[in-house]
Amino acid sequence: FRRVLFRSRLGEQADAAAGDRLWPLTLARPDGSPLALETLRGRPMVVNFWATWCVPCVREMPQLERFHLAYAARGWRVLGIAVDSPTPVREFLAKLPVSFEIGLAGFAGTELARQLGNSSGALPFTVVLDARGRLRERKLGATDLTELSRWASAHS
Repeated sequence: FRRVLFRSRLGEQADAAAGDRLWPLTLARPDGSPLALETLRGRPMVVNFWATWCVPCVREMPQLERFHLAYAARGWRVLGIAVDSPTPVREFLAKLPVSFEIGLAGFAGTELARQLGNSSGALPFTVVLDARGRLRERKLGATDLTELSRWASAHS
């Protein structure tokens, strides 16, 4: 997939409100504890929609982890939103643990991704929010550390 931007006048208004769709949500973490997305507010963030059955998603997880480890000290957060069932996510993370937050959204994650501009519903899908919750980047398809670092530099 190539980087896909969904920008228009109407899209700019939607971009400004992207965080408003996330902050009210509470997702379950893989361990079952609640993850109130409001607690992630106020810092720039990469939000990645993924699933265990999605080969490109699985391949990009180490890239997201490397970004998280390299940029957390600079104020960046990473949130993985699993569009998947809890058991496969827990099994996947037992084999390939990550230190960034994972929220379990199940099929409802597809609708949230659509609200953030993923009209096809395909995975992986990544968005970058600035510290004010405005959408700055969208990408359908796998990302990597180079691209994530470029986005962080552009939106820090």
